[in-house]
Amino acid sequence: MTDMVKATRRGALGTMAAGAMIAATGLPAAAQGARKTLVLVHGAWHGGWCWRRVSDLLEQKGQKVYAPTLTGLGASSHLLSKDVNISTHIKDVANLITWEDLSGIVLVGHSYGGMVISGVAEQLAGRIASIVFLDAFVPANGDSVVGTASPAFKDIIAAAIKRGDAALKPPPAAVFGVAEADRAWDEGKCTPQPIATYSEPAVYTGGRDKIARKTYIRATGYKSPAFDAVLAKLKADSAWKTHEMTAGHDAMVIQPKELAELLLQEV
Repeated sequence: MTDMVKATRRGALGTMAAGAMIAATGLPAAAQGARKTLVLVHGAWHGGWCWRRVSDLLEQKGQKVYAPTLTGLGASSHLLSKDVNISTHIKDVANLITWEDLSGIVLVGHSYGGMVISGVAEQLAGRIASIVFLDAFVPANGDSVVGTASPAFKDIIAAAIKRGDAALKPPPAAVFGVAEADRAWDEGKCTPQPIATYSEPAVYTGGRDKIARKTYIRATGYKSPAFDAVLAKLKADSAWKTHEMTAGHDAMVIQPKELAELLLQEV
């Protein structure tokens, strides 16, 4: 067999193998070569576990997904201390991105996670292609969670600080709109949130503005005047895209398919 014939046969076999892989996954050829990386950051009391349904759907579509658990929570709850604050959580995510050599990422933050990803953008904006806030805080410089909270929540945090508590216990899952069938599972995995994460002010000097694609997703099934105000502000800003879901606050648990579809628009 001549070298030319061998080369032709090898090329044909490679094409057939590629076609078989595409057929097996059900993805178009373009999607096979367009794998993107998403980093999903959870909110208060939660852990990387809360993204599992969304992560599975995204990975089935050929994307690479990281869902880190922040220090002092979930699988890292043994590291809980009074010293854990927003800066700690920003470093958690920034280190993941740095040590895994990630770039061109879609960075997503849920609720309190909006404080975290804003801090990550201050350090690593050049590695972030798209930033997504899911029913989340979008802090200005000097903002803190307690500073934007309702009077009742401010009293709860103040009382916890006065008692010297290291963390604040999670509320019932029903508060965040989680379906009854999932509440026991959700509550069994939520852990106390480090108290200093509520009081430490954000440092914001324009990192988010350097990111080309910015999106805010509001879960309208959760009543929050603060998040409603953020949505209204960003709707009026041409630099942002906005979406509204009917889900409660824990949209990644409640409507994972719809959320995954929205996130795929960012890749």
